[in-house]
Amino acid sequence: MVGPRTWLGGIFNRTGPKSSGSNKYVDFNFTSVQVAGYQRLRERTKLPYDDTRVEHQKALLELWNLAYPNVPLKGLVSDQWKDMGWQGVNPSTDFRGGGFLSLENLLFFAKTFPNAFRRLLLKQLGKRATWEYPFAVAGINISFMLTDLLELYRVKPRYQHCINFVKILGEDEDAFDVLYCIAFVLMDAQWLAMRATYMEFNEVLQVTRAQLQRELALEDIYRIQDLPAFNLLHS
Repeated sequence: MVGPRTWLGGIFNRTGPKSSGSNKYVDFNFTSVQVAGYQRLRERTKLPYDDTRVEHQKALLELWNLAYPNVPLKGLVSDQWKDMGWQGVNPSTDFRGGGFLSLENLLFFAKTFPNAFRRLLLKQLGKRATWEYPFAVAGINISFMLTDLLELYRVKPRYQHCINFVKILGEDEDAFDVLYCIAFVLMDAQWLAMRATYMEFNEVLQVTRAQLQRELALEDIYRIQDLPAFNLLHS
């Protein structure tokens, strides 16, 4: 069971860096490849979800088919969407904080790590709360949290964990999408460890953010797969 329609309120907000050992400004000269990768990712964050665009509609339908391959969808507006954790009958109304990027992130998760995706979608592990977090809307919140954590709203990032990420991104264009998958499974693990309910989701998300910030600031992180939390995708 997921929380009520107002569950989303108050979660989309920029909080700035938390105390995790990487909250000092760092000046770093990026390579042209790193700058280009960072700018492409920033452009992705600026694209809103548009329910009048055919390619956006197709992407949403693809997400449904990946999540429920044996369940025909009655339409882009349907009560069925609530089963995935959207707040209402039309998922397009939930994209205000994450834009099309958040849908791309969910699709990448479903395609690249299908077992972990279904494990979280169906809440298959651990002792679950009576009022669980809604899967799809949680995914949008995670996309927004990551864009804030990595300062994608800035022309040039200022913190060590952000700089480390841009260097990784220069070698791997999928780094953000993989980080999203890591963040989702880490959030679910924190949710279970904290025995949280939907009213505590924001607290769980902040704990997840702080952990990712610490891991991204480590000196021996050269690939996104080097993050300790990456292993949760295969647990």
